[in-house]
Amino acid sequence: MRKPVFMSAINAIQETFEKEFAGDPAFKHLYKQRLMGFRKEKKSVVRIEKPTNIARARRLGYKAKKGFVVARVKMRRGSGLHPRPVSGRKPKRMGVKKLTRKKSIQSMAESKASKKFKNCEVLNSYWIGEDGKNKYFEIILVDTHAPEIKSDKDVNWICSEKHRGRAERGLTSQGNKSRGLRKKGKGTEKTRPSLKANSRKGK
Repeated sequence: MRKPVFMSAINAIQETFEKEFAGDPAFKHLYKQRLMGFRKEKKSVVRIEKPTNIARARRLGYKAKKGFVVARVKMRRGSGLHPRPVSGRKPKRMGVKKLTRKKSIQSMAESKASKKFKNCEVLNSYWIGEDGKNKYFEIILVDTHAPEIKSDKDVNWICSEKHRGRAERGLTSQGNKSRGLRKKGKGTEKTRPSLKANSRKGK
């Protein structure tokens, strides 16, 4: 007789969210209901009591204690506005379509949350949903002046001066990815020390 397989609460929650995002018919309505609630919010940056995807947040360093702040940020999709040139040229040279941002939308969401909560630093962030017009991210922020954070050996490194303005300087995990620092080895010589130092030839 096979023994029953027990799953931890965190893994069960993570599996549920994966089924929602994959479009499982049994969980699809939950995802739609959540997005309907997100769309009704008037502000683009909203502080929430606890993470929507608690399993993902815990893996990224979130703790349910004083000093941790979670904010949901709404960002519009697409590559932004690109005005069509007035002077004549080939359609392929118009420079209107197939243009991407130099900074990822998730990294922009981190900067947006950092400006809203000026006494906090961005620890990490994750995608939570998207519809036809917007993308939604949840940003984990840390109050660097809170005594509970300063005494926590797992996260007190963020209180150092060298981590000030992490989101704006591209020091978060998503910021490193946006700067092309995730890859190493042959073909990535132009990404270090920075893209600007190499005339943006690294991406």
